[in-house]
Amino acid sequence: MPNTKSAKRRVRSSERQRVRNAAGKSKVKTLEKSYLAAVKTGKKDVATTALSAVVSAMDKAVKKGVIKKGTVDRKKSRLALRLNKVAA
Repeated sequence: MPNTKSAKRRVRSSERQRVRNAAGKSKVKTLEKSYLAAVKTGKKDVATTALSAVVSAMDKAVKKGVIKKGTVDRKKSRLALRLNKVAA
């Protein structure tokens, strides 16, 4: 339990950040799953548009500080490699 006024304020702030971070991570994971499903079906054009949506969401999450840049760079690279393996 926070005792000081500033500690109470930090608890409120931390909760807001936690909710924002959870929402950002959830959005990225959802888009990533839809992209992987598109890759699995083998439709390259659908997968390409899905990849751009995932990359955009990841970059926005990095900008807000939800996910670290290195993590996103690694994931983007691996997702792009999967798209390259899909036959046209």
